[in-house]
Amino acid sequence: MSPMDMVLTPRGLRFAGQMWPCTIGKGGIRHDKREGDGATPVGVHRITGMMYRPDRICAPTPWARPIRPGDLWSDASGQADYNHLVRVPYAHSHETLRRGDRLYDLVLLTDWNWPNSIAGKGSAIFLHRWRRPGFPTEGCVAFRPDHLLQISKRITPGSRLVVSRNLHNSWAAA
Repeated sequence: MSPMDMVLTPRGLRFAGQMWPCTIGKGGIRHDKREGDGATPVGVHRITGMMYRPDRICAPTPWARPIRPGDLWSDASGQADYNHLVRVPYAHSHETLRRGDRLYDLVLLTDWNWPNSIAGKGSAIFLHRWRRPGFPTEGCVAFRPDHLLQISKRITPGSRLVVSRNLHNSWAAA
């Protein structure tokens, strides 16, 4: 383990000597992640990028990239651009990154099923803002907005999110 690793535990995310409360996918922790299952996948997931809404927040780091109007994330399994950033117009299934709510004002991208995506294995495992404490995600890991900002200022490209196979049962029990 590296000091820059973010380790998911039943109590939250352990990172930089602190425990950060977070929520995970409504499908729990799974080693056999599939598109649409709502699960957070087991694995060691490298942080590959950071995106932010420049009309709402300042860039938290020099390497953060602004979310532009028309930025989307493809969740169209079977398409060549599945689990990649795409732009409007895009006729296939996708998530809008520039949302009306504040959920994606700051997003840390992981390398789950990326860059060489396998159809049906799942897309868009992000670290982002939570809706409210305890409210599950669609598979991402979500945080209080101020905690996400603090985490984003401390990580570097290549920091890793570690989701252990052992969490499969312990998260549900916590």
